[in-house]
Amino acid sequence: MPPPNPVQCTQTGCTLSNSYGVWSDRKDCHVTSAVYPTSEEELRSAVADANRRKLKVKVVSRFSHTIPKLACPSPGSTMLISTERYNTGIEVDVANLAVTADAGVGLRELIDRVEEEGLSLVAAPYWEGVSVGGVISTGAHGSSWWGRGGAVHDHVIGVRLVVPAKESQGFARIVDLKGGDPLLNAAKVSLGMLGAISKVTLLLERGFKRSIRYNFTSDVGIEDEFMDHAQKHEFGDIQWYPSLHTAVYRYDDRVPVNATGDGVNDFLGFQSNLAIISKSVRASEKAVEKARNVNGKCILASSFLSYKKLTANGLKNSNNLKIFTGYPVIGRQGKMQTSGSCLYSPQSNTATSCAWDPRINGLFFFESTAIFPAKKFPDFVHDVRKLRDIVKSESFCGVDMYNGFLIRFVAKSGAYLGQSENSVVVDFNYYRADDSSTPRLNGDVWEEIEQMAFFKYGAKPHWAKNRDVAFFDVQKKYVDFGKFVEAKRFLDPTNVFSGEFSDGILTGKGVPASVKGDGCALEGECVCSEDRHCSPENGYFCRNGSVYGEARVCRYSSSSIS
Repeated sequence: MPPPNPVQCTQTGCTLSNSYGVWSDRKDCHVTSAVYPTSEEELRSAVADANRRKLKVKVVSRFSHTIPKLACPSPGSTMLISTERYNTGIEVDVANLAVTADAGVGLRELIDRVEEEGLSLVAAPYWEGVSVGGVISTGAHGSSWWGRGGAVHDHVIGVRLVVPAKESQGFARIVDLKGGDPLLNAAKVSLGMLGAISKVTLLLERGFKRSIRYNFTSDVGIEDEFMDHAQKHEFGDIQWYPSLHTAVYRYDDRVPVNATGDGVNDFLGFQSNLAIISKSVRASEKAVEKARNVNGKCILASSFLSYKKLTANGLKNSNNLKIFTGYPVIGRQGKMQTSGSCLYSPQSNTATSCAWDPRINGLFFFESTAIFPAKKFPDFVHDVRKLRDIVKSESFCGVDMYNGFLIRFVAKSGAYLGQSENSVVVDFNYYRADDSSTPRLNGDVWEEIEQMAFFKYGAKPHWAKNRDVAFFDVQKKYVDFGKFVEAKRFLDPTNVFSGEFSDGILTGKGVPASVKGDGCALEGECVCSEDRHCSPENGYFCRNGSVYGEARVCRYSSSSIS
């Protein structure tokens, strides 16, 4: 099954969800109506109509992978503008090495069109199920400190926005941001707050291939070797599996377009899965959670890592044979930089889908992503090691069932909401209960790491990922945040593109992490300060962190006494 459409409408209005179904147990994102423009003029007309009627607006794509509720407008009279059908325009300028695409164009369609012209897009996220407008709005990235870096927005040289206007201007106008226009630095990572992205222009390079090899080795010295790894390998990353004391270094380098190889990157986690397998994995994880069986998670983690090593994590030496036969795997940039084959599961085959498709009750997880200045990353690794030593390695098996800590690199950026220096991005996924009131095994470990990252080391959150708590006071972490706010006031003075979550980011006051209620810490909606913020009835009480003493986490205890 291809992923479901995120916008569902009835006679009483429309509801927006994301592809993971993570909003289903919270207040739904309801809107009055949804419109589907197919051209820039129809997009302008939709914004004008909303402005004239004083509606609040958010723009969504057909993918909707954002975990926070950035795409939800403020309550009241609201409208969604979907770019699902505004997705046909791709103009490749071979002479000037650039491509301009409609906001709703899918990343895979863009990459394939560019490659047809003998060119390559240098940066892309690992997951291709995103639109051109969405990928730059949220700071999506691959991994690189080389050249312009691994963040897609740093390869943007132009953005056309539709913004509200005065009645004399037809209630909406198009602004064409290029070159040294300071507003372009705001629009490159706009979070959907500045207006509706219409078209994006990206720089390209002459076509090239990549050569990839994974080195499964000891995790000793990651904090000393990461810098050298990033400097030696243009697209390198590191996967760290703490419970298994294993690091997987990705040696990923550019090679000439005439190098021998027709490889494909078909990442295991993004392949189409039989629904019964996804359900079985989820059932196993729920069973070990309920039994508080740490060793059960470790067995799963070890077996998954062994399979990744056997299959090179989804690399395939030939696009025709679709099997892994050995390193290195060499293939065209467009086939190696991003993947997402589960997106193309046949409509007629309801037995297969993406593993996290909410319709099959498969995988369900939290995803935390912290972005560290490179100089602070080694200290964070040291603290994680200390925590592992205190709570024992087995407590980390829950994250190693997924991808461990995925360590990537993004370069210094001119975008106001980009990175002000070369940075290290750390992603980690971990179990999420079906019911938001249900605590999870070793949840205190992940809460401490989360708070360690965002509070002790001041890491920035990835805009499209994370639990609410990661965004608390986020505006203080960006030196140019004030410039972004000024751009917002100029481009959207009447706050047409307003939303509860996005407004909370702008002010730092309305993010749900600042509002506390019973059980709020379990979903990362708060940092606990009382036992009731955890789940005392299930034996989880609010306690201090084990390494980061200022952390407050929900820890299991057979007694309520510390």
